[in-house]
Amino acid sequence: MRIHDTDLLERGERVFGAEFAAMSVRVREVTAITMRLNGLPFEFESGKRDLLGRILGRPLPRSATVYPPFHTDHGLNLEVGERVFINQGCTFLDYAGIRLGDGVMVGPKVTFITMGHPVDPEERRHFLTGAPINVAENVWIGAGATILPGVSVGRDAVIAAGMVVADDVPAASLVAGPKGTVRRTW
Repeated sequence: MRIHDTDLLERGERVFGAEFAAMSVRVREVTAITMRLNGLPFEFESGKRDLLGRILGRPLPRSATVYPPFHTDHGLNLEVGERVFINQGCTFLDYAGIRLGDGVMVGPKVTFITMGHPVDPEERRHFLTGAPINVAENVWIGAGATILPGVSVGRDAVIAAGMVVADDVPAASLVAGPKGTVRRTW
């Protein structure tokens, strides 16, 4: 995962000052590219792959599929494995890093958030905190789910539609229900 060149943003690390200013510049650059990507005709595959490569800083794996509209705030810290499928309307706030392992399927309108503001109102406007998200191989994330900073999702897990996932998800488990809790494992 390429985060801040060589540094890893660990759980709860603070981002402010010059680093925040640099992040803001990248957000503006990537927003312009994603606007172009999202305006391309659906069948213009080579154009989509070219713009996704510019967003990610490297080519999208040939076996990966991304359906626009696609949104990200940084792009360079989003790692997409082989045979990953990302449906329409997904958002990747990847400044702290997001890894999607091989074979991951992401439903429409899923949101990955790696950064947030402190709860304390005095600190909210002074810095951000964040942690990477790691999604292991063969995970299926249902439509409209939200994955929060620092979450790891184990291999073969399923996250039901609409879930807000704030805690790690064990391998081969289903996350469902009003509280987004692990209901069963296999």
